[in-house]
Amino acid sequence: MVLLALMQANAVVLDIEANCGAVDAAAATAAAAGAQLLLTPELFPVGYAPLRLRAELDPAALATIRRALAGIARTNGIALVYSLPAVTAAGEWQITATLVDEHGDELLSYAKVHLFGPEERQAFVPAVASPGVVDFHGVRVSMVICYDVEFPESVRAAALRGAELLLVPTALGEGFEAVPQVLVRARALENHLTVAYANHSGTEDGCDFLGGSVVAAPDGGLLASAGPGTELLFAELPAPGAAGQDVAYLDDLRPEIYRSWGS
Repeated sequence: MVLLALMQANAVVLDIEANCGAVDAAAATAAAAGAQLLLTPELFPVGYAPLRLRAELDPAALATIRRALAGIARTNGIALVYSLPAVTAAGEWQITATLVDEHGDELLSYAKVHLFGPEERQAFVPAVASPGVVDFHGVRVSMVICYDVEFPESVRAAALRGAELLLVPTALGEGFEAVPQVLVRARALENHLTVAYANHSGTEDGCDFLGGSVVAAPDGGLLASAGPGTELLFAELPAPGAAGQDVAYLDDLRPEIYRSWGS
């Protein structure tokens, strides 16, 4: 059985040392509690401020930050999901998430497909690649980022590739309570997988974050739920097929019909 930890915290924009220190502390606490994986929020190591990141963050520093985060995973003996900007070979900035194992070795990466709001769209370019899936301690794991989970197509793509656990770093502002409490739970239920959704708390560069991180089970119930403040959540993943199978949504899909609808 896999014990999952979610970090909900307030980052300091462009204070990489402080933010990575917070990740390190959370990783140490999570590992001591027996967790095998720690999920952190979207862009947490650099803080969530798209326009400032694009203007002030030296892309040459990203490799050093990645090495530091891999070192945190290795030192604490816990797998880690972190989110950072990345610059493609064509010079385009994207928002990414990376899963490294307890040795600091990269298992999976993903770039955000659906950008939210004018600042993200000004600072970054949307990706096009579908979510990948990897085996982690016997669990088939995939990732999307924040706004991606609000689109049924993103989660369904991961589910059809066999994902049992979807990891979602997010940066969700106040006023969007329906996302973790309705949409995330619906995505878990309709795809028969567990969805872990880790958000920021507090205020960063004028953005007030909701908190409210959740882990939704394959039956749509909540395995864990956070309040508005700093918190470290834990959830034990259900055994594959243990819940959420009463209605065989994935088995009953009719993709050839959907294509004929022209949608």
